[in-house]
Amino acid sequence: MTLLQRMGSALRQRHRWLLISLLVTLHLTLLAGVNTAIGLLCWLVSVGLFILWQPFIHAERRVDWSGLAVIALLLGCGVVGYGWWLLIVWVILLAALVGGRVMFIDHRPTRVFYLIAFAYLLAALLFWLVPQVVPLAALRGPSLEREFAWGMPSFFFLMLLLPRSPESDRPGSGMLDLFYSLFIFLLIAVLVLGSLAFMLLRQAGYFEAVVNTLITIAVLLLLIGWTWNTRPGFTGIEVFFSRYLLTIGLPFETWLHRLTILASSQSLPEEFLSQALEEMLDLPWVDGGHWVAGTRRGTFGSESRFRHDFPGQPLLLTLHTRHKLSPALIWHFHLLAQLANEHYIAKLRARELQQVSYLRAIHETGARLTHDVKNLLQALNNLCYLAQTMNGSSGDRLDLLLQRQLPQITQRLQQTLGKLQRPQSDAGGVLPVDLWWTLQQQRYAHSPVTFAPLDPDPDALLPAALFDSVTDNLLQNALLKSRGQSALQVRITLAADASLLRVCDSGSALGEEVLADLLRAPVASASGLGVGLYHAARQAESCGYELRLASNVTGRVCFELRRRSVGDAPAS
Repeated sequence: MTLLQRMGSALRQRHRWLLISLLVTLHLTLLAGVNTAIGLLCWLVSVGLFILWQPFIHAERRVDWSGLAVIALLLGCGVVGYGWWLLIVWVILLAALVGGRVMFIDHRPTRVFYLIAFAYLLAALLFWLVPQVVPLAALRGPSLEREFAWGMPSFFFLMLLLPRSPESDRPGSGMLDLFYSLFIFLLIAVLVLGSLAFMLLRQAGYFEAVVNTLITIAVLLLLIGWTWNTRPGFTGIEVFFSRYLLTIGLPFETWLHRLTILASSQSLPEEFLSQALEEMLDLPWVDGGHWVAGTRRGTFGSESRFRHDFPGQPLLLTLHTRHKLSPALIWHFHLLAQLANEHYIAKLRARELQQVSYLRAIHETGARLTHDVKNLLQALNNLCYLAQTMNGSSGDRLDLLLQRQLPQITQRLQQTLGKLQRPQSDAGGVLPVDLWWTLQQQRYAHSPVTFAPLDPDPDALLPAALFDSVTDNLLQNALLKSRGQSALQVRITLAADASLLRVCDSGSALGEEVLADLLRAPVASASGLGVGLYHAARQAESCGYELRLASNVTGRVCFELRRRSVGDAPAS
């Protein structure tokens, strides 16, 4: 590190001494006046101290020849135009920078230090500088130059006595709020010019004009503060001001409106993204661009010399603009790119969900047909078993059984094949209750299934496909359970009007892991009770019935197929 860099670093760590030295030389400048060489020399020294103290460029930074030329030009203009009005502008500028730094200080003694410096600058402006430019000497009023000349140095001693902040040596300790500094600069300028205006227009004294100007500014600030916040029945100007700062008066809202319309009308992700980005050509800064989203690419508009990248996942957007974008515009375009990216991701997910739903429909249809074929195969196995076990004396009985069962099996097979062409139709045909009950008794005549006595309604009909599917699934699951549990009893009961079908067994209760998804989703189980009951429950809902587990107690496990009334909602 060179000697100059070490000196710059040391000066940066001594902002307080620089500011005090700056104020002392400014005080000497005011006492010397504008008509002496000593005053001009003190002002040039104060400008040099300001260059070392200012918070914009670090003191250890090396200035090139162009920077030195600019500084020399400004100092030359200052020497030529040196006078009371130049000092007024200079003091207002210093007061604005000192006041803007207070916003970033949490240490109370350091904040008091800068407030004392601000008070000195304001006093120098009102008690010394502005009276020097009053056009009529009679309107100046009592002079306070002697009190200012001998009383203000006490402010410097107070600043020296205040304790130093332990964090004042940090690199970010010299930051200031430019917006707040600009506000203070304009406020002090209004105070000075307003006081002069009161004196000229109303022929008032200087101090009376200052008091009137302060009262006017205070009333206006109070009115702005009262209307700033939101109140019942009034939105508050803060909302409009914040909206203006966020939009900067740009036509982004039009593009957002078009983006919303495209999101609701365009379902293809790539087409939506291409059209949405092409809409950016209507913005006055955009000449064109190109985008990359996964394996998809696209371009719009034309290229220009200014290029800005807005990376995202999966969208990578590059915009070509007519002019170099400011940080605020870059932030806004980044927000627009993020919105387009989020809508594109939502379109991709919607398409994936549509594909998953399509695959799920195919899976459910195939699984349902598989179970129907399995039930038909079980019925054929029962008939083959009966044909093999019956002797010649039972031939007539076997022929009668085959005449009744084979047409029914053929009909069910035709219904199963029909589901491949019309998967939305699950109801099938209808049969009288007594005929369906008789067919079921014949099918399970040689199985440990007990059929309760039935006095059927002669006019009652039931959906054969639904009752066949539910009965086959329930009875097959119960019979599979009987292989591991001896002396298991299975009982089936049917209401006279086919409004209720109940299948009960005397086996063990179902476990909690099975009950969690039973009838709501496929259940993984080696002994049944899985996808068959799930599809049977969905088929029951489509036919106006409800399949549910009525009892789950060891010794009495019952499933019910119940017809829903008109006002009943499907079970969730």
